[in-house]
This record gives sequence, C-alpha cells and structure tokens, in this order.
Amino acid sequence: MTVREETQALERQTMSPYAMLSADTKGRKEPEEECELRTPFQRDRDRIIHCKSFRRLKHKTQVFLSPEGDHYRTRLTHTLEVSQIARTIARALHLNEDLTEAVALGHDLGHTPFGHAGERALNAIVPQGFRHYEQSVRVVDKLEKEGRGLNLTYEVRNGILCHTCGMEAETLEGKIIRWADRIAYMNHDIDDAIRAGVLREPDIPKEITAVLGDSKTRRITALIRSVVENSRDGTIRMDEVTYQAYQALDAFLYESVYLNEYAKKEEKKVPHIIRSLFTYFENPDHLPDYLKRIAEKEGKEMAACDYVAGMTDHYAVECYKSLFIPKAWNLGDI
Repeated sequence: MTVREETQALERQTMSPYAMLSADTKGRKEPEEECELRTPFQRDRDRIIHCKSFRRLKHKTQVFLSPEGDHYRTRLTHTLEVSQIARTIARALHLNEDLTEAVALGHDLGHTPFGHAGERALNAIVPQGFRHYEQSVRVVDKLEKEGRGLNLTYEVRNGILCHTCGMEAETLEGKIIRWADRIAYMNHDIDDAIRAGVLREPDIPKEITAVLGDSKTRRITALIRSVVENSRDGTIRMDEVTYQAYQALDAFLYESVYLNEYAKKEEKKVPHIIRSLFTYFENPDHLPDYLKRIAEKEGKEMAACDYVAGMTDHYAVECYKSLFIPKAWNLGDI
C-alpha cells in the first residue's frame, strides 16, 4: 500500500460515518494520477497554500481600511483563524480535517481589496453582480496558474462556494466553514475594534456576556463547544440559547462597529477607486495576457472584474495613483 492508501484506510477506520472520506471524492474536473503520499484533499490544501491568491490575502483588508499598526487582522490572518476553528470542530466530530482545512484556506481567495466595501463597489458595477464566494471558486477554477486553475476536488470547490449564505455545502466539513467563519470574524472584529478604540469590552451587553463570556477566549470556546455538542447526529448547529446570544452579538457589532463612522470613514473613498480602476481595465490592452483571453471568451467586463478583485489594498491604491494622480515634475525635465 502507498502512504496515501494507508491514510485512506485509516480514515475509513477512525472517522465518523458522517465524514467525507477522501477515497470517496467525486474527483476533479480534469482527472489526475493519484499522489502516492497525499490524499486528494491534502493535495488541494497544498495547492491553495502555494497559490498567488493565497499570498495576496496578507495585504487585503478585513474590517479596518489601511490601519496603522501591526496587529490588526488581514484577510490572511482571518483565513488562518477560520481554519483553526474549523479544524477544532472537525476533529472533535471525527470528520475529515484535511477537507475542512482546504475549504477554510480557500474560502476567501476571491475577496476584493478594501474588504466588503470593495465587494459592494464591484457588485454595483459589474453587470452580473459580484459575490466573493463565487469569485473564490472562479479563482481556483480559472484564474490561478495563469488561467489554468488549480483543478481542485468537487468537495473543496463546493465548500468554498457555499461558505457564506444561500445553499449549504454538501458535506459536513463544508458546513463547518460557515460556522467557523462567523465565529472567527465576530471575535476578531471585537478585538480589532477594541484596539482601534471604537469599542470597549464592557460595552458588550450583559445578556450576551452572561451566555458567551466576557473575553475573546471565553466567547470562542462557548461558540465552538455549542457547535460540537449539538452536531453529533449529522447536522452542524448550535443550541438555541447560544445561537440567540450569537445573533444578539452580531446585531450589536453591526451597530457599534460595522456602521461606526470612525471605523468606516475611509470606506466612502472606495467606490470611486474601484470604479475608476474597473473602467480603465475594461480595455483589454491594459490587462495581462491570460486576462485578455478571458476578455475574448467572457467579455471585457468579466476580465476587468477579475483583475480588480484580485488586487491587494496597497496595489489598488498605488495603481490608482499611477493612473489618475499627476506626478511631480520640474522644469529641468523638459
């Protein structure tokens, strides 16, 4: 037996009957020879970690645009926190940790610069609309590796597509990501808001802290415990009391942080930057070669959307400056 076959035999012996076994994957769009060492889901995880889009996440905003300081979350640190939470839940439920991790690491690859402000801006411009979870699948299918894509398994792609809203993932491992994503962003957004001075821990209503606890560690533990303790029968859910507290905390954050004028003061600049870049890159002559091919096949709007959505915050700002802000010059140059 190869190492992969030994791993797959161990999966069958030790995992929950509700787990997605790597040997039972629906496979890839383009069939490939199996790896001797790694299962298909392990290979997908590795492909995501090594792709360009994953590396760009370190320079994409989570909540606070262009924060000063080294300790604010980026889209990359958010992704790693989601992965950690998701793997904890998957391990406790004896589900497939490799599949869970692959979906977690790939779930935000299609996110725009400037966080959800960038997503809203692109959604208002692009004829077919823009949703980051769909773009994340597009990244792994069509945009990575100069247009060749990563050729991931069906289950990983399905988990990425279904991680936010709408239809649920077909595997429990994919369903875990939706909960892990919520648990992660809720708690690190509180942490960042406190660091930014727009929120204090005592500001959180007592009826919420009475259920979830009065610190980041206690909240994360309470939410994860609720998912684990209520998901042993082939569903992924929280108990009703914890879920109501979660919803109340989400509503509190929406009013206190996500709509906070100080925290969001830079966001009003985002639509103009995104629209200006999109309009410029609608000209295929301004695009890289692999995106020119997309412009020919799927239209210039799709290609421009792909390019702008893939930008980091810093690159988008520098690109805007280069294209639309006059450069300094002196008379000695002419």
